[in-house]
Amino acid sequence: MKQSGPRGRQRQPITASRQRLNPPAHTSLRASFFLLAMALGTFASPQQANRTQWSGRALHSSIERWPLGSFAGENSPPTWNYQLSLLLDGVEAVGKTTGDPAAQDYIRKTMDEFVVPDGSIRTYDPGAASLDDIALGRQLLLLYRKTGDEKYKIAAAHVRQQLATQPRNASGGFWHMRRYPNQMLLDDEFMLAPFLAEYATMFHEPKDFSDIAAQFAMLEKHTRDPHTGLLYHEWNEPRAEAWVNKQTGTSATFWGRGTGWYLMALVDTLPYYPKDNPDRATLLAILQRTAAAVVRHQDAQSGLWYQVLDKPLVKGNYLESSAAAMFVYALARGVRLGYLPAQYAGHVRRAWAGLLQHFVKLDSNGAVTISGTVKAIELGAAPSHDGSFEYYTTAPVVENDPKGVGAFLLACSEMERP
Repeated sequence: MKQSGPRGRQRQPITASRQRLNPPAHTSLRASFFLLAMALGTFASPQQANRTQWSGRALHSSIERWPLGSFAGENSPPTWNYQLSLLLDGVEAVGKTTGDPAAQDYIRKTMDEFVVPDGSIRTYDPGAASLDDIALGRQLLLLYRKTGDEKYKIAAAHVRQQLATQPRNASGGFWHMRRYPNQMLLDDEFMLAPFLAEYATMFHEPKDFSDIAAQFAMLEKHTRDPHTGLLYHEWNEPRAEAWVNKQTGTSATFWGRGTGWYLMALVDTLPYYPKDNPDRATLLAILQRTAAAVVRHQDAQSGLWYQVLDKPLVKGNYLESSAAAMFVYALARGVRLGYLPAQYAGHVRRAWAGLLQHFVKLDSNGAVTISGTVKAIELGAAPSHDGSFEYYTTAPVVENDPKGVGAFLLACSEMERP
């Protein structure tokens, strides 16, 4: 995914061996009680949620850390980007779980930094044809539902209009963005599908449902590895890039967060499909196949996943936080909505416990810090961005990246659900 803003200081990735031998000192007694309680139930009871308050703490930590959604500092205006979308998705989900009015207030004030009274959107460039820019449309639809203000409806229509002219490959798959011809990423489905499905539902455009399903199915068909069941991060139909597999058109690596984006997209899109829609069964089957492959590659000891999913023992690989949070959210939501079997709850419990133990801490002021998040992956942006194992495992790893925090908020919204 394209990364906006400063890349931050590189941190030493936390390896499984370090984690296993040295449990983090920041794991509190309260968190230990919570992890024990988690092992006894399906996810979390309201009493457990009240006792830990990860949702509320992480929500308010995010609001204070990033006023009005600016990641570049309090005096820098925010920019329209997918990172902000994921953060606000997490804020929205926690707001629903906790009933905290600060969540919707933060979303409205942040989005009003972009949306002017006539419905135009500051810093949004539809000419770039970037699917990353579609994701924030979900918050426009939320605000239109909640307020009835026409400016949000008009702004959402501008975002929807981008897709009318979005470049496609010969098979009809959306390009990731104009500057990367024919590139299709797993990530793109999270940027595209939930917004388009909700828009189609709100404004009665059912024809879009078949197109959404076709995008998911196209990527699965061309990226799924028959041996592991995992999905390669990218597919390029003309196979023109120097670093793609010339037989399959895929990149070389199974990236944890890339698969996380794809799974979250499925569980966030499926609720908009009527039960009698024939494409619903297609999406359910894709979700079930992908989830099964993901849990097969869950680390048995930590409950987490590696940056490169299928190479846990290769030197340089490490456990990564944003993928784990995404998998917790997608698997837990899938179980709750009946899309996945109940036995997946055990995998979710272990992943949630590992996430809290290895990557979540409170500072002296009670603010939540999420560590161990890979900063950015951008295939093809430079010769070194070649899709290799080395590229994925040497990208900077940071604390409090909006993608890691947003994914953690989403995980909290499921694990501490009343």
